[in-house]
Amino acid sequence: MRRPTCFLLEGSDRKRINMPQINKNETESPESLESLLQHAKIWRAGETTASPTIATGLPLLDGFLPNHGWPEASLTEILTETEGVGALSLVLPALARLTQTQWAIWVCPPHVPYAPALHAAGVVLERLLIIEPEEAVSADAEYRLWVFEQALRFAGCGVAIAWIEAAEHMRLRRLQLACEQGRTWGVMFRPGAFAAQPSPAALRVSLDADADGSNSLRILKAQGGSRARSCKLSL
Repeated sequence: MRRPTCFLLEGSDRKRINMPQINKNETESPESLESLLQHAKIWRAGETTASPTIATGLPLLDGFLPNHGWPEASLTEILTETEGVGALSLVLPALARLTQTQWAIWVCPPHVPYAPALHAAGVVLERLLIIEPEEAVSADAEYRLWVFEQALRFAGCGVAIAWIEAAEHMRLRRLQLACEQGRTWGVMFRPGAFAAQPSPAALRVSLDADADGSNSLRILKAQGGSRARSCKLSL
């Protein structure tokens, strides 16, 4: 597996750093997967027990989501039909809070993060790690999924974010298990076309831009259930 390139944001510049090599064979041990599947904290459909959450920083959204926040140590999918509808703004308050004490890792973002805006939102840039492929190496789907999984297992990582399109259910399941093992909140931004695809993520929501400038957020799947299925937000 190719070794990723990692950057820290410093003002408007990016500083390249070396990331420790992870033994891929160790992370794919059938024994370790089996033990995770038997873990008491693994959620299965139909369970409604309360789970720890991360406050969203948006009171309306906290009141709307089951257990009043983003599911901790679990996978969250945010699906949009188009770019630029405020999907990143949805997680930015939580991202700012987590980077006060933990790492935030972005895997192959589609655009170069704008450091001044992140800093203004309260994100601690010294704890924001950007992972990209080596020069002249394309970030294909397999590469993104593998790097995202390692980021979720990375010690001290509070949240890992990736932009993912097509992925087999087994690969998504591995990401959910990596969240459990690493105690990391995993966020996947995906095109809305994948909303019909089954997913092991603890929370799946869709976000759309409305004509009045607000956003509509709809819960597609939620651990613990939800009485309200959609709400309007201003992002």
